[in-house]
Amino acid sequence: MSNYDVYALGNALVDMEYQVTDADLDHLKIDKGVMTLVDEAHQMRIMDHLRERQHHRGSGGSAANSIIALTQFGGSGYLACKLADDELGHFYRKDLLTAGVATLNGDYLDKGDTGRCVVLVTPDSERTLCTYLGISGNLSTHELELDAIRASTWFYTEGYLVTSDTARVAVIEAREIAERAGVKIALSLSDPNMVRFFKSGLKEMIGGGVDLIFANEQEALGMADSNSLDEAVDYLKSIAREFAITRGADGALVWDGHQLIQIDPVKVEPIDTVGAGDMFAGAFLYGLTQGWTHQRAGNLASAASAKLVTSLGPRISRNATQAILASIT
Repeated sequence: MSNYDVYALGNALVDMEYQVTDADLDHLKIDKGVMTLVDEAHQMRIMDHLRERQHHRGSGGSAANSIIALTQFGGSGYLACKLADDELGHFYRKDLLTAGVATLNGDYLDKGDTGRCVVLVTPDSERTLCTYLGISGNLSTHELELDAIRASTWFYTEGYLVTSDTARVAVIEAREIAERAGVKIALSLSDPNMVRFFKSGLKEMIGGGVDLIFANEQEALGMADSNSLDEAVDYLKSIAREFAITRGADGALVWDGHQLIQIDPVKVEPIDTVGAGDMFAGAFLYGLTQGWTHQRAGNLASAASAKLVTSLGPRISRNATQAILASIT
């Protein structure tokens, strides 16, 4: 029996979420709806512009959001990441442990700045991310806990790691360790900009193919260099044994290795889409680790991500996840 349902590798970022307008984005010259890497000085200029606005702070990063969701449903998860020995680093590690996520011990805390992500949410519920990786940009094989990978059912990682040479090498090594140990491998493409600017690196991370890919429709089309969803589906079949393509208000498409399954959307009025894809991945992986069908896992993921977008922030309460879980038959 494995010790963990999912071992995840990802950027550790303290999310700082602000409500903004399109005029704010224009003033700050920030591309809307995507993640942009910025240096510390640039991020501080953004935060200075927003200094009078209230904001919410929480532990984040794509893989972290997914693994926390998985544990809230009742799964067991481990997150490998890189944190600095600063106030934000200690805040982040405590937040993970409080959520029930296992992680590296305090000996791995290093000098530097813990990564931060300024999350800008416009009235149309679109989220724009401005990320200063800080020490997370140095994530490497040093942070891999090899025994924990081998003791897991799934290895899961995020496409955002493609931007760092050392992190990309860590993903490849972790994937190879997982393959040799018979651990299934899942990867999220994470963001259209990752596909647009780092496609060759993503292909390195995927290698000869993975068990499961998560993508939104724009990312899937970008990987296939096509405007046709059918062609994107065919392309993903060539690099993954299974996949899930999220389509917002149109639900999701899931390939279980044999058939294409339509996952119906749950109709809600969205307030904030931050973390919706992460929640989908965490809930879907929870379902698969419990032996559920892909249809049932997809229904859980759709319901959970719909609930998430009705409030601010990248996660919902454990009580809310349990209520959603109880509603899925």
